Amino acid sequence: MLQLIHFPEPITYEEGLQLQQQHVDAILAGTDGDTILLLEHYPVYTIGRLRDQSSLRDSSTLPFPVHETNRGGQATYHGPGQLVGYPILDLNPRGRDLHEHLRNLEEVLIRACANFGVNAGRRENMTGVWVENRKLASIGVGVRKWISMHGFAINITDESLPPFFAITPCGLDGVRMTSLAAEAGRPITVAEAAAVVEQELRQLLSRHAPSAL
Repeated sequence: MLQLIHFPEPITYEEGLQLQQQHVDAILAGTDGDTILLLEHYPVYTIGRLRDQSSLRDSSTLPFPVHETNRGGQATYHGPGQLVGYPILDLNPRGRDLHEHLRNLEEVLIRACANFGVNAGRRENMTGVWVENRKLASIGVGVRKWISMHGFAINITDESLPPFFAITPCGLDGVRMTSLAAEAGRPITVAEAAAVVEQELRQLLSRHAPSAL
């Protein structure tokens, strides 16, 4: 049975990481099942454990803390106005296919955007969700014994955008970040977006699960 937990108030990145680790441990111990956490973070920059961290530019001048973490990918930003999703899923019965896991997360967000009249999609050889050449959502995952961690971050309101100017988002020079509200041309709250993303997650993951969720 899929458990989906939505946090109505922002939490720190450290709290989010701790929650993920607790659920991974519970799945490995057989005391819990697949869980998805939907939330907002207090402002933070994150980056994978990479030798090249130039996407942070000069980290000493960044307006918010930097957290090095065990996901793939270059620098990104998390903060208010952005919906973050952490699917803690057992990929062992799903074929241990990380590529499929990434594509599934992209598909969920693309379908959620369509609910708001936004024609989002993929770009060749680039993970994430885009509207033309504007990046709407970033995806970076990790696994521990084939239990997935981390996940996606989709910008919902324009409040989430200015901190990206201080870094090279996802290491992509010249990338322009956008928000769901900007692309829809109307205000959209994080709570509204979370309800739609939750619905799409349940529908898509139920079709890709080894048994009914």
